[in-house]
Amino acid sequence: MVDASQIQEHMEIVGSCGNHVGTVDHMDGNRIKLTKNDSKDGQHHYLALSSVASVEGGKVKTSMNHMDAIKSLQDA
Repeated sequence: MVDASQIQEHMEIVGSCGNHVGTVDHMDGNRIKLTKNDSKDGQHHYLALSSVASVEGGKVKTSMNHMDAIKSLQDA
């Protein structure tokens, strides 16, 4: 599991394929709160920390492709 302290505000979140999923707003317990800017409904959504494969090159990389990562996002 990735160390949550490695995840910083405004980092880009990408799928395992390298495509954009969202942008980190901040950590909220064991979830990453994404900024509203990337949301189609103008609301915050959350990505489970368990979905993160790595943090490298200033990006948070998920363990799934971007489409599956977007589908896995949770509402508040």
